[in-house]
Amino acid sequence: MSFTIEFDPKADKEYFDAWDWYENQSVGLGDRFGNVLLKQVQSISKDPFAYPNKKSNFRESKVVDFPFLILYKIYPAKNLIYITSIFHTSRNPKKKYRK
Repeated sequence: MSFTIEFDPKADKEYFDAWDWYENQSVGLGDRFGNVLLKQVQSISKDPFAYPNKKSNFRESKVVDFPFLILYKIYPAKNLIYITSIFHTSRNPKKKYRK
């Protein structure tokens, strides 16, 4: 089954803010972050049910080499994976799950 990926606008902002921060730390590091994140999103797309269901049908996938989680929900009837957050693990975990 092929799933469509859709990003919540807040997740988009979290991604671009993180990319910008890494790129300002070292030229090319933002691109490395983006590539790693893209690879993880592709992995989620291939098998979205492989990652743990945490709370209120939110699932989490750890981003390799960076302190981020990709939080998402699956809507099988729509063949949709909705990414709700690119969550930095140093943030308050109580703010992790949002709709």
